[in-house]
Amino acid sequence: MDNNIKYVLVTGATGQLGSDIVDELNKRGIHNIGIGSKDLDITDDEAVFNFFNSYKFSSVIHCAAYTKVDMAEDEKDLNYEINVHGTSNIVSQCYKYNIPLMFFSTDYIFGGEGNEPFKEDDKPNPLCEYANAKYQAEQEVKKLNEYFIVRISWVFGKNGNNFIKTMIKLSETKKELNIVSDQIGSPTYTIDLAKVAVDLISSKKYGIYHITNDGYVSWADFAREIFRKLKRDIKVNDVTTEEYNAKAKRPKNSRLDKSKFVNAGFDMLPTWQNALDRYLKEINMV
Repeated sequence: MDNNIKYVLVTGATGQLGSDIVDELNKRGIHNIGIGSKDLDITDDEAVFNFFNSYKFSSVIHCAAYTKVDMAEDEKDLNYEINVHGTSNIVSQCYKYNIPLMFFSTDYIFGGEGNEPFKEDDKPNPLCEYANAKYQAEQEVKKLNEYFIVRISWVFGKNGNNFIKTMIKLSETKKELNIVSDQIGSPTYTIDLAKVAVDLISSKKYGIYHITNDGYVSWADFAREIFRKLKRDIKVNDVTTEEYNAKAKRPKNSRLDKSKFVNAGFDMLPTWQNALDRYLKEINMV
């Protein structure tokens, strides 16, 4: 392991991804501090300044984010404050103390045109307020010399809410569900992401990467696979994005090309089906 990773700050450490990253760092014996919004308000310039002034971090993994995609259409200011201004505050301190930063972005920065997987340098086209804020945050991160921007998609983990938990809850009272079938992406397990995030930040292979579990699926077929594994007889009706009519516009094609990550010498993550198996065991559903 590179000796440049000695004391890691993890923001958003109470969330799905942040909590698993803290666990992974602890497993490897890497000194870290994980903070949530109750520990530090990243939108408070002075608080962030004072916080960084009190520690000597070797790396920062920035997981803190506003992630309520539909609510962001109404809560535009809060979405911007956390995702853009908050990230800018973290970036300014990383710049000041010359600290490498890992920032997690999203498949949503692309407009979802076509059927081909998006590469890291493809032209962004954010369709909603959440996506636009995450893209603006990427521009803040790019002000640093040493950064990792990791674009991820359809994330699930033991902490927080996610699609799998929603399907499990709905299947307890419903026998039939309408699920979007024309949005395609890669469900991604936070435990798998946490491992490669620590591998990546332990290297000096800076840049933008797409990292998801292997394989692609629609939300509707993902739901069918969840119910199949749970042995629950739930009828899934395919509906279009337009028919579902969510408040925030989402990309139909969320396929991300992971070849840059693999070519950098890292292993491809397991398939999303394999990840789903392990996750259902983790939350004691199978």
